[in-house]
Amino acid sequence: MTRPAPALSTPAAGAEPSLSPGPAPAGRRITGAVWAALAIVYVVWGSTYLGIAVAVETMPPFLSAGVRFALAGVLLGAIVAWRQGFAALKVTRAQLGSAVLVGLLLLLGGNSLVVLAETAIPSGLAALLVAIVPAWVVVLRRAAGERPGGRAYAGVAIGLAGLAVLTLPGLSGDVRMWGVLIVIAATVSWSVGSFVSSRIPMPGNPFTASAYEMVAGGVGCALVGLGRGEHLGFSVAEVSTRSWLALAYLVVFGSLVAFTAYAWLLHSAPLSLVATYAYVNPVVAVFLGAVFLSEPVSWPILLGGGIVVAAVCLIVSTERRG
Repeated sequence: MTRPAPALSTPAAGAEPSLSPGPAPAGRRITGAVWAALAIVYVVWGSTYLGIAVAVETMPPFLSAGVRFALAGVLLGAIVAWRQGFAALKVTRAQLGSAVLVGLLLLLGGNSLVVLAETAIPSGLAALLVAIVPAWVVVLRRAAGERPGGRAYAGVAIGLAGLAVLTLPGLSGDVRMWGVLIVIAATVSWSVGSFVSSRIPMPGNPFTASAYEMVAGGVGCALVGLGRGEHLGFSVAEVSTRSWLALAYLVVFGSLVAFTAYAWLLHSAPLSLVATYAYVNPVVAVFLGAVFLSEPVSWPILLGGGIVVAAVCLIVSTERRG
């Protein structure tokens, strides 16, 4: 997905760059297909945090992210060529450069850092920290001269308060603080990528743009992984079956199925409804992490997560009025 909905795009760990060709007509009826697609985005993108946590149990973080995104990008490009012809993959040099930049910001700087962080912190906590992205986008919009409005600023303040509470497990030593800080850095990178993607010349076909972004992000992740020496001492034979299954799930469902559902929703449902994934995904991620990985749900996670979700709700409600 390439162009983010204004101030709303958040990097579900399995999400690709988000496209926004424009909200669906306001009067369009909400059909059963819309609810089904929304359920896919809610559950699948929320579950990708669990998938990442399982994948990195026996796989190196950057190399596994590189394989995931590069493979998903190639598959998506093949689908575009099959459905629309190879001409749909043609882009100008400027458009290709923009797609590469956005892909590196979103997937290398954003998503893969979340993958790295999940080697140190619970997947549910990572998801709740990621939910702060809409607040960063509001800050970037204000820095660019826009005036998001008082409710958006209030959402930023509330979100930052929630972020402070969420860092308490790291400060108290319950989790590794470096993991918390890496996720925060990832949210900033994702926010910058989302923000600039609508201000630089991107490929006209959002699926084509997303394919190039994923390939660029995947190559970037692989190069960083090699630079970190993740391949040294690593043996494919030592990768567990559950990690392979998790990686396959992330490629097929997180990067292709949910991506297609989200792209379709942006054409078929009100943007305000689609944007609700921003505060549903973290709840799903916390629940799945607690159930399947026995991740602790402490009071800072519950309180801070609730504050962040409330902040995102406030920012989303501001966009509805826009």
